[in-house]
Amino acid sequence: MILQDKNLYFIGGVVRDEILGLSSLDIDLTYNGNAIEFAKTIDEAEILRINEPFGTVRIKIDNDEIDIASTRSESYPQKGHLPVINKIGCSLKEDVMRRDFTINALAKSTLTGKIIDYTGGLEDIKNKTLRVLHDDSFVDDPTRIVRGLKFAVRFGFELDEHTKKLQDDYLDNINYDMSCKRLKKELVETFSLNKWEAFERFVNQGIYKLVSPKKFILPKYNFSNLIKKFEVKNIWIIYAGLLPNILNLPLTKSEKQIVEGFMKLKSLKLCDEFEIYKIFKTIPIESVIMYSTINHEIVEKYLNVIKDIDIFINGNDLKNLGIEPSQKYQECFDYILCKKFENLKLTKDDEIKLAKKFFQK
Repeated sequence: MILQDKNLYFIGGVVRDEILGLSSLDIDLTYNGNAIEFAKTIDEAEILRINEPFGTVRIKIDNDEIDIASTRSESYPQKGHLPVINKIGCSLKEDVMRRDFTINALAKSTLTGKIIDYTGGLEDIKNKTLRVLHDDSFVDDPTRIVRGLKFAVRFGFELDEHTKKLQDDYLDNINYDMSCKRLKKELVETFSLNKWEAFERFVNQGIYKLVSPKKFILPKYNFSNLIKKFEVKNIWIIYAGLLPNILNLPLTKSEKQIVEGFMKLKSLKLCDEFEIYKIFKTIPIESVIMYSTINHEIVEKYLNVIKDIDIFINGNDLKNLGIEPSQKYQECFDYILCKKFENLKLTKDDEIKLAKKFFQK
């Protein structure tokens, strides 16, 4: 259910996506005034949650949960960090002027369907242009640079000339005292698209410098097809994990393990297939795909052929041979597996003969 009121508006991405003919997962509603007070006037609404400082409220009507934000104005006393709220219940125009790009500053009346455009967003959508609302936009929030990249790749838009200059100027003089949590969020959303074009632009336009000032060169090998083929879940870290100083971001335990796995592989000299199999099996698949930037032939062979090689024999078979369980079991399995890499046609009977041979040593 969508409420209708003269002061209630769809805003941001949902309006943009409707104009572009795209479905939108998020429906953002903004009340031109105090949304919390507005929610209290709706007789059929159950108020589920109120966030007084931000002027937001979640209500439930007919089993539908709806989030409504108050119009608000913000400022950035500490550049690169979260803004502070100056006023709850400001004008709609003041509210849209705090946003990132003109294409995300559109509002649409829930009552009349009329689109409100204070910034020229409709024309920019028509011209496939990304344009910031003011010259300090990237200074206030440098993560908007990554967001702009995400929109460019998703929609086929380009930064207008002035916005591109503002981006380049900022990347030449970065304030590294920024919210790493916000930066990570934008990197996750951008690289989870698994678009090589996004990574290409990220590197070639120098956007990577938001993570680290150290020079970074675009890898020659495009691993996006490997990600797609093997249905990797933690996509973003395969891209971002290649960057210097990535561990400075607030990574989860599993994300750190992926980066550390890649660093381990980089430190090794891999040539023997059995050795590759044994090492790669202990490393997350994301780390293995990252290693394709070092040696894609090895990675492709492992993922397409080697990783699925296995032996038939198991512990019960060894017990049936009268061999007591011990650490020698694993040594035997490794011995047989090594032989299998030499001859993939080995049958289970062949493996049992090899096991007997191993324990007769």
